[in-house]
This record gives sequence, C-alpha cells and structure tokens, in this order.
Amino acid sequence: MVSAVTESKPTEHFANEPVPESETVGGWRVALILIGFAISLPSFLSSAQISTALGMRDAVVVGLAAGLILCAMGCLTALVSVRTRLTTYLLVQRSFGVRGAALVNIAIAFVHFGWFGVNASFFGDAMVAGTQEVLGVSGPFAAFVVVGGLLMAITTIYGFRALDRLALIAVPILALILGAVVVMAVRRYGVVSAPDPTPPEPMTFGIALSALIGGNMLTVAAMPDLTRYIRTAGQSVLGMVLSFPVATPLLTMAAAIPVLATGEIDIMKLIMGFGLGVPALLVLILSTWTINSANLYSASLSLTATFPSVPQWKFTMVAGVLGSLLAVGGILDAFVSFLLLLGAIIPPIAAIYVIDAFRSNSTQASVHWPAIVTWAVSAGIALLANSGYFTLTTVPALDATLVASLIYGIWSRRGRV
Repeated sequence: MVSAVTESKPTEHFANEPVPESETVGGWRVALILIGFAISLPSFLSSAQISTALGMRDAVVVGLAAGLILCAMGCLTALVSVRTRLTTYLLVQRSFGVRGAALVNIAIAFVHFGWFGVNASFFGDAMVAGTQEVLGVSGPFAAFVVVGGLLMAITTIYGFRALDRLALIAVPILALILGAVVVMAVRRYGVVSAPDPTPPEPMTFGIALSALIGGNMLTVAAMPDLTRYIRTAGQSVLGMVLSFPVATPLLTMAAAIPVLATGEIDIMKLIMGFGLGVPALLVLILSTWTINSANLYSASLSLTATFPSVPQWKFTMVAGVLGSLLAVGGILDAFVSFLLLLGAIIPPIAAIYVIDAFRSNSTQASVHWPAIVTWAVSAGIALLANSGYFTLTTVPALDATLVASLIYGIWSRRGRV
C-alpha cells in the first residue's frame, strides 16, 4: 500500500535512503496519481491553446505523440527508481556531485513552486466562480489563493498517504466532468475541427509538441519520488503505459472539442456555461489540491535532501507561500512560455541521471562539471530552438534530450572521476 509510509513520522519519506521493500506498492496505484497529473486543469489549458492554434486533428496527433514520448522517457526514469529506490535528488547527486546536485535540485524545487502557482491560480479562479454562483458576488482571488495554499501545504505535511487518497477521489470524478463537458458541447454545437484563425497563442506543430512535453516533463524527471515505491520493474513499465499514452491524447481531444466549438478556453466558464455548477467546481478544487500536494511533496523532498538539518515540513510551508505569491503575481499569464522553458531545462537532467544509473556510475566530485556543462549546453540549444534560431527536430524539448544524451553518453564511456 502507498499508505504504508511510516505513520509515526509523517514528514519522513526516506529522503536520504532507499525505500524499504516492505513499503512498496503495485504500479497501478502510482499510475493513478500520474493520470491525475495528466488529467488536470493546466493540461486542459495547454491542450486548449494547442487546439485553437492547430485544429482538432493536429492537436490530437500532438497529444498522441507527446503521450508516447513521455511514456518512453517515464519508463527509463521509473526503471531507474525501481532499481535504486532513491529519490530524484539522490539520483541527481550521483551524477552532478553533492554541490552540483544542490544547484540542480534547487532549480527543480523552484519549478515545482511555479507549478504550484499555476494550480493555485486555477484554485482561486474556481473559488471565485463558486462564490459568484452561490452568493452572487466575486470573492477575493488573492485571499482564496493564500488560504488554499496554506491548506494544501498542511495536507502535504502528512505525505504520500494523503496524496494517494486525494488522487483516488479526484481523478475519476474530474474525468467524468470533462467527459460531460465534451458530450454537452457535441450535442449543442457539433464537432468543429478547424483551428481558430486568430488563436490566443499561435504555435507550430513542433512548438506545440514541445509545450505539451514540457508541461509533463517535470513529472517524468521527478518520477523516482513516486515510482521508487513500485514493487517491480514490470509494474513500473505498466504504470507508465497506463498513464501518459492513454491520458494525454484523450485529454487533448477532451479539450479540443468544447474549445473549438465555443471559442472559450477558460474551463471555469465552460463548466458554468454548460450548467454543471458548483459541484463540478468543487471537484476542480479537489483536483488542484491533489496536484499541488504532489508539487509540494517533491519540492520538499529535494530541499530536505539538500539541507538535511531543516525539517521537511518547514520547506513544505515555505513552498506553499512562495507558490501562492507566484499565483497572485500572475504566473498563468505566461503559461506557454513557462511550459517551453520546462521543455528546455528539465529533459537534460533526466537524461544525465538515467545514463549514469544504467551504467552504474556515481561521481565522487563535489561538482561534476561534465554533467553541469551538458545540462547548460543542451538547455541552451533548446532555448535557441524555442526562439526559432536553430533546431534539430523542430521540437525543442526533444532537441534538449538528444543533445544531452549524445554529449553525456559519449563522455560516460570514458569513465568517471
């Protein structure tokens, strides 16, 4: 059972040691959490923006391609975690060195803060829509975000058990709500497949694919924080197959149908417009709560391992506050740019620690500069691709992965220092 995490110390999650075999679970339990990451409001928004730019057919193809690519990458990081039972931080430490890993994991933690801000924005929007529907007044967005962030942080302090239970409740109901939106849109408007001639976020096929990969890449890179609990390697692969390849294209289609039919990309307005009302908004709130608990969980694991003298619960609370401030500051307005940035900086990290894990490499250096340089160069190439200056595959996230794998793979054959 996932809930077998030590009850007597709810904030201790084996941050600095392998997960004991007695704590492992079946792959389907973790797969359900991963599906919750894929079937989420940020994923709906990115799929909605992609569909308005590309139209139904190309958007679904992007979703399918992204699901398969994420599955392949996820299988590698999951297999590594099952073999080692280590957190993402400890795997990164073996590749980047102790001080190098601190730099990488602080960066990853701040990315988690950004994701927390994105989801907290959806939480605030849902609360505002709910108060408008029930009370006839618009509630204070900032206050909803701050109070919600505090409650999410408190939930996360009790760890994987609370996250697992929230996912078991939220994911199936959220899927039903999105399905209801699709059915109502088809009945009322039919199926519209043409793209918006003036989309809010114009993008090419490659940029759309990179954004969708980037939006899920932190989950893939930080996969060991969850999949280290899976019992066997075969079950870890099954968990990946049951998650991204299924959920990503389905959600892309579920977003494209109502968005192309109505021209509205705001999920709150779609739900209220189709008369689903407050109960549906409550499920959206629960969904954002689930995802943000996961963001805080992984962020606090990384920071606890980096600064072991500080209790993990303190990092969880600080992360909740900083993420809430990002939400209030308007991180959602730069959502696509945020996704493309993730597609540049996160894939090389996963590529590097996967290569080392499969070669049983572990550095003794404080800062392992070949890993740092590989990360910087591959991320830089992806950022150039995002700006249209240079590209290998037309998909910046894949450019970053391929360059990192090539550079670091060649170097790793020469041995370790």
